[in-house]
Amino acid sequence: MNRWMIALVASFSVATSGALALGLVLFPMQSSAQEAVRSFPERALRGTLVVQTAPEVLLDGAPARLSPGARIHDVNNLLVLPAPLAGRELTVNYLRDPQGLVHEVWILNAAEAAQKRAGASSGRNFLFASEADTAPRDDGKTPYHQLPGFPAR
Repeated sequence: MNRWMIALVASFSVATSGALALGLVLFPMQSSAQEAVRSFPERALRGTLVVQTAPEVLLDGAPARLSPGARIHDVNNLLVLPAPLAGRELTVNYLRDPQGLVHEVWILNAAEAAQKRAGASSGRNFLFASEADTAPRDDGKTPYHQLPGFPAR
């Protein structure tokens, strides 16, 4: 009565090992995750991240915050907590949420860091309150015809 079970198990193990070998031939695994290049969203930006005390981080030297539920992916695409990364300077791709908080971060390996990607723009379209009452400086040496003016109507 047990002979058919032994034959079934033996045939199953032969079939699965054959399927596994065929899968390894058709889909070879990467020798290491360091060589793999992940695909990132088009709007992801490149930067340098230094985790201070979570959620406080420095992004390209400027203070920023991680969003609640922020995800940090390491070079193997595994999620990591910010605490073990504290104080380390990391080259990353990142996304911000609509409030401007850093929401998703990918720590880059050497192959990914070699790819070109846009960084965050340093321009802004607003003035802080402390800058609003500062008058533009004029050294008095600019010729009149080179001064900025309003367009003619």
